[in-house]
Amino acid sequence: MNIRIKKLSEKYKTDFFRIHSGDDRWCNCTAWWVKTWDGWGDRTAEENLMLREELFDKGEYDGYLLYIDNTPIGWCQCVKRDRLEKLTNQFNLTPSPDAWAITCFLIKPQFRKQGLSQKFLDLILNDLEKNGIKHVQAFPKCGFNLPDGEVWTGPENIYLKAGFVSETDNKTSLPYGLKF
Repeated sequence: MNIRIKKLSEKYKTDFFRIHSGDDRWCNCTAWWVKTWDGWGDRTAEENLMLREELFDKGEYDGYLLYIDNTPIGWCQCVKRDRLEKLTNQFNLTPSPDAWAITCFLIKPQFRKQGLSQKFLDLILNDLEKNGIKHVQAFPKCGFNLPDGEVWTGPENIYLKAGFVSETDNKTSLPYGLKF
């Protein structure tokens, strides 16, 4: 089994949509690109698809795809943090033009609970470090036994295993950060 990642680009748009299909189709990883959470639950899959297409048309390729052999099975949104205005507002973050954020994490249902999230995160972090990124933040839902739909920002344990720590005075609050 060959596990690898690819940075999202125009070449891999079809694979992005293959991952965001079925029950995972509704969002199309647009949650952080809308201004507020107000009305988010009322949006349709078609509205989110249109927003995703607009992002692609603007050259916004904001993450990584995970493959097993040649099959796309996962997605991770990873982008310069300050580009996501809703994220910075929600967590009251001070501007940091060098910080990157991991904000969405999706493994197709039939591939979950096999340790692939950890491998995916490790490959992403290796690529970020190789490309000179020095600071990465994550915003996982914290806790055990959360339903799959609640861990859309990635399971907390993969970030902790990768060395992320809380960057707040509280030490148990988000964001979690990792510096290379």
